[in-house]
Amino acid sequence: MLWIAIRMLTGDKQKFYGLLFGIAFSTLLITQQLTIFVNLVERGASGVYNVPTADVWVMDPVSRTTDVNYAMPSTALDRVRAVPGVKWAVPHLRAVASVRTRSGDLEGVGIIGVDDATLIGLPKRMIEGDKDVLSQPDTVVIDDVGVTNMFENGDNPIGQRLELNDQRAVIRGIADSIPSFTSQVVLFTKYSQALNYVPGTRNRMSFVLVGRDDDVTSEELVKRIEERTGLRARTRDQFARDGVNFIIQNTGIPTNFGITVVLGFIVGVAIVGLTFSLFIRDNIKQFGALKAIGVTNTKIRRMVVVQAGLVGFIGYCLGIVGTALFMWSFSGNPFFKAFYIPWQIPLISLGAVIVILGITGWISLRSVLKTEPAAVFR
Repeated sequence: MLWIAIRMLTGDKQKFYGLLFGIAFSTLLITQQLTIFVNLVERGASGVYNVPTADVWVMDPVSRTTDVNYAMPSTALDRVRAVPGVKWAVPHLRAVASVRTRSGDLEGVGIIGVDDATLIGLPKRMIEGDKDVLSQPDTVVIDDVGVTNMFENGDNPIGQRLELNDQRAVIRGIADSIPSFTSQVVLFTKYSQALNYVPGTRNRMSFVLVGRDDDVTSEELVKRIEERTGLRARTRDQFARDGVNFIIQNTGIPTNFGITVVLGFIVGVAIVGLTFSLFIRDNIKQFGALKAIGVTNTKIRRMVVVQAGLVGFIGYCLGIVGTALFMWSFSGNPFFKAFYIPWQIPLISLGAVIVILGITGWISLRSVLKTEPAAVFR
């Protein structure tokens, strides 16, 4: 009987392909939009992810993310270093500035000052050049996304001179970093040099990056620092989550992507429901004949479930493959750098497909179960 159900389904190729299209399109839209949403909001934590060596971030109590921060006095560094359990602590500066290129263009950039001695705060991997180039005077290291944004004509950025807030800066390296939420150009330099590039204020230090001793956990160290210094301290994971939550709470991104996902679900229900109903209606005589020869309603239900399951499985696979191809085709775009498909998203899409097929299958099955066997002879 199950083989008959599959033959009935594939016999009408137009409706079969229509069902596949409906499921595949819904899966593609839901999976693709959720993937972009998750990766986009995670950009709010890119500043934390680019500094993997820091166990704890210390900041002014009003600071919220790496981009929304309030500068602290330099004495905060000594106060943090005096806390038991702190293995090392270094200053970290994050600010914005305007840079003028050799062509005369004006570009807004992010300035990140890393520790002069250890270079903690610089991304782990360099695409071109070495971290030691920062020891040369007036040196900055640009992130790879910044190269694409600032040098669109394909010029080699190494050796390029920039005018950074009336100060001379020379690009001598390219860092492999996760782009920020706004994909802004980022320049890395030593902390002492960054103080010259950023307009002067009384307090300049944005954060204190802390490494913990082996005998203390990050959570315990956070409590100690807050109790002894009065500053705000967050573990690496906590501060990364703060960045993500800030974007979710202060932008319309969740609403916009949520609307698109809901529309994908509604379109799937509409296309699959209409096509499946037409398929059942056109084959109502065949179902009536089966009931006339003794096929029970239970077996009829199994046949419809098999038909829906086959369509759902093929359509779902096509949608997931389509999403993977989409992400792969745009992997060279700086906006999509480091984008990935979390394993939870295909499961969410699978659940949506099951619900779509459940709703449409139940509606279509009602007309089959109401069909009288004698109707086939009328």
